[in-house]
Amino acid sequence: MDNQKPKKEGQLNIELDDKTAEGIYSNLAIINHSVSEFIVDFISIMPGQPKAKVKSRIILTPQHAKRLVKALAENVNRFEQSHGEIKDYEQPPMPINFGPTGEA
Repeated sequence: MDNQKPKKEGQLNIELDDKTAEGIYSNLAIINHSVSEFIVDFISIMPGQPKAKVKSRIILTPQHAKRLVKALAENVNRFEQSHGEIKDYEQPPMPINFGPTGEA
């Protein structure tokens, strides 16, 4: 007989492979949107390096983007309740170049 617990109705099993579980470091996110999607590019900028690459791109529907904002806000709030306020240090503006720009 199978030792697995029976699946509850509507339950989703999520797999996380070892490579994905390692994660990707990012210290900059650039967000763009259209009528139908939000695009979040995660970038790692290193001091003294004139170039930075997009490490990961996530494309979300507007509904999922709104749920993500809510979930992040709730988690930041819980973190700050446990560990104190997260200080937001002022950063000087950084010129960002995504390659050549086109004109219509």
